[in-house]
Amino acid sequence: MAYNADYRPDPDQLLEQLRGDEARARRGKLRIYFGASAGVGKTYAMLSAAQRERRAGRDVLVGVVETHGRDDTAELLAGLEALPLRDVPYRGRLLKEFDLDAALARKPGVLLVDELAHSNVEGSRHAKRWQDVQELLEAGIDVWSALNVQHLESLNGTVGAITGIRVHETVPDTVLDDADEIILVDVTPDELMARLKAGKVYLPHQAERAAQNFFRKGNLIALREIALRRTAEHVEDDVRSYRVEQSIASVWNTEGAILACIGAHEGAEQTVRTAARLAGQLNVRWHAVYVETPRLQRLKVAQRDRVLAVIKLAEELGAVTAVLSGSDAAMELVAQAQLQNCATLVVGRPHLPGWAGRLGLLGGRTMTRRLAALAPTLDIVEAGRADSARRLGSAVRRNPEEDSAAAWHDNLPRYAWAVGSSVAITLLALPLLSFFDLANIVMLFLLGTVLVALKFGRGPAALAAFLNVAAFDYFFVAPRMSFAVSDVQYLVTFGVMLVVGLLTGQLTAGLRFQAGVSSSRERRAQSLFELTRDLSAALLSTQVAELSEAAVRRNFGGEALVLVTDANDQLALPADSASAPQGFDSSVADWAFRNEQAAGLATSTLSAQPWHYVPLKAPMRVRGVLALRPAQSRWLLIPEQLQQLDTLARQIAIALERVHYVEIAQQAVVQMESERLRNTLLAAISHDVRTPLTALIGLAESLERSSPPLGDPQAETARAMTQQARQLSALVTNLLDMARLQNGGVQLRREWQSAEEVVGSAIRAARHALAGCEVQTDVAADLPLVEFDAVLMERVLVNLLENAAKYGAPPVVVSASVTADTLVFTVRDHGPGLPAQLQGGEAGLFDKFTRGEVESATPGVGLGLAICKAVVDAHRGQIQAANAIGGGAEFRVILPRREPPAFEQA
Repeated sequence: MAYNADYRPDPDQLLEQLRGDEARARRGKLRIYFGASAGVGKTYAMLSAAQRERRAGRDVLVGVVETHGRDDTAELLAGLEALPLRDVPYRGRLLKEFDLDAALARKPGVLLVDELAHSNVEGSRHAKRWQDVQELLEAGIDVWSALNVQHLESLNGTVGAITGIRVHETVPDTVLDDADEIILVDVTPDELMARLKAGKVYLPHQAERAAQNFFRKGNLIALREIALRRTAEHVEDDVRSYRVEQSIASVWNTEGAILACIGAHEGAEQTVRTAARLAGQLNVRWHAVYVETPRLQRLKVAQRDRVLAVIKLAEELGAVTAVLSGSDAAMELVAQAQLQNCATLVVGRPHLPGWAGRLGLLGGRTMTRRLAALAPTLDIVEAGRADSARRLGSAVRRNPEEDSAAAWHDNLPRYAWAVGSSVAITLLALPLLSFFDLANIVMLFLLGTVLVALKFGRGPAALAAFLNVAAFDYFFVAPRMSFAVSDVQYLVTFGVMLVVGLLTGQLTAGLRFQAGVSSSRERRAQSLFELTRDLSAALLSTQVAELSEAAVRRNFGGEALVLVTDANDQLALPADSASAPQGFDSSVADWAFRNEQAAGLATSTLSAQPWHYVPLKAPMRVRGVLALRPAQSRWLLIPEQLQQLDTLARQIAIALERVHYVEIAQQAVVQMESERLRNTLLAAISHDVRTPLTALIGLAESLERSSPPLGDPQAETARAMTQQARQLSALVTNLLDMARLQNGGVQLRREWQSAEEVVGSAIRAARHALAGCEVQTDVAADLPLVEFDAVLMERVLVNLLENAAKYGAPPVVVSASVTADTLVFTVRDHGPGLPAQLQGGEAGLFDKFTRGEVESATPGVGLGLAICKAVVDAHRGQIQAANAIGGGAEFRVILPRREPPAFEQA
């Protein structure tokens, strides 16, 4: 088909495209070498292309490349500049990781970053390597990477079901979709298995295990098909974007997409079923479209309901549906096929009885011929009838008030106005007969027909045309007061007058129809704009709910209710049925919330409900439910109305999530300021009190050892002063340590230490707090050296010993043991164990200022265990607490370890 001048891109889409082009111009280009599995040659192909770019003079840098021991791949690294990997400590080991900051500082022309789905070591800036790539692209650096199909998030379950192997490292599909280039690297399954046997994929001991599990021929065939299809989808998107950019109207039959043309005749559902079956056989996407013309707008209520039921059937069968409006259905269908790049149209074959059906003069054949004339390059399939197929019923239950609204007597006022206008024009023209010619009188009647058509539509306009012709003949044409005609030329006048009146009414009605459609779309757009503007100023979830309910009622009439989540992320339902609107069902709303699916009216779930329930899905989670009881149930079956409702729900959900995070941010600011103030006070108090306390301890000890010796009462007082001063000094030390830990002022001094020595020094340091409490040790003599900060770890054990002495009972048992990669310290007492309110909640137990009992005579402020956790966390270890078997509380400190260095013999 030749280029159609009326086929123009949407201006809003063009503006959005220009903004996107500007953003992409500043952003780096992403090229992904995509394959079905490991071993197909993605890294080899990437390095080969990099060598070509280097020889062409382009700045190419290797950020990270995994050769997996393949010699031919490693040889391609020769001559390419490589970025040094950074050392990252993890659980006592140093791991090599991609250096993102060095790459950003170097800013090469092309950066090679292999293994896109790789998970970074804990503590890195980003959790995933693909996030590193996104930052590089934002910095304007072109990145080349490699990806296997099983690492795509949407295909994770599919690949797992095929191969029986779960892949834990995944990449969001948007990363692949947004890539500027996708290069498919493909080999046949037989060739890949031959590579595996030859040791070109994995090392020999790995290859044997892989051949028995993942690398089975059936798995490879299935993964290859998935990779080919996924690449084809990306190319398909590129084709569509190019056609839009270049304003290409003709259809390119690159994928064979199908467009089902839904008509208003009986049996239209068979057209949808045929299109669905063809799309399934060809494995292509398909669309279903209904075009509402001014003639179809006059359909009876039952016929309109049948059309909506067919549209719903198409959605259930997987079609993308749309309801278009226009005066020529064929032209609208061809334009939609061009827009969606659909090469095949499926139309129905309505039953036409008698000679009309035998000759094929009407109905489907007329539409088929019209489509063929407008788009000769498209394939047109006529769906046959299936009289024995199931007939679709009404898609929604109609309310009695809806049926009465559609009754015929509601149109009587419009026709009454048509009759009245004819009578009024006749009465106005009779006195003018002596002053005007009959030709001028005719103009008055034509004017009346036009005005009726503008105001009341086609039907009243047709009635007015007939009445005006009759009135003109009876009252103005000789012989007057008779329908007889003395002059034959007036028959022509009557005919022209009638035809002009009918044509004027038809054209005017079409204009009213188009104006009504445009007005409806404008109202929807205006409603969305107003809702977005109002929601942007809302600061409370209650404000969002009130504004949203008002906007939904403006769009759909009836009743609307927005239910939001509470502090526990549960749906806040009405307290009782009396406070809920009539017909509202809390259980259905809760089901929609929990299952994240629409339910109720006009859905396949609990469709007998009078309300329609839509989950408010925000980017992070579901934020509530929108419940709607529209003024007319059939509105929920019109795709445009459903899209409007979905857009409103998304705007509401995003607003609720924004308010939620605003509240969290405010709480976080308050907590941060409170924490900062508390740490500042702790640091100030501890520093100011420490010096006088040290002096007080010294004076008390001097008084205790004074000469001549004190009497027994005075000596007891001196000893009590010393003990209390030491307890106060320990408390201040804890305060200072916690303030330093919170402010990041503590630097670990990791050295190879003896666990036995640390345990012994901790028991000696805690002797005053233990106050004679029996302490038993269980430390093997042959424990290896472990790398940690001895001073801080001693502090941890001292705090645990003091805690056991305060809240437990003797004996206190301290033990140390090692596993393959950990060192474990255990401190256990034989007291009553952990308090009930702290059992099963270690996070609360190790919080600051947490004590076993709120009101207790035991001294302390609840900082000892918090300090222990902070120190252990700094060592990348764990601290655990539980009630021991046989009674008492048991604390376990687990530190990562590695093999100590070998010492040379002297």
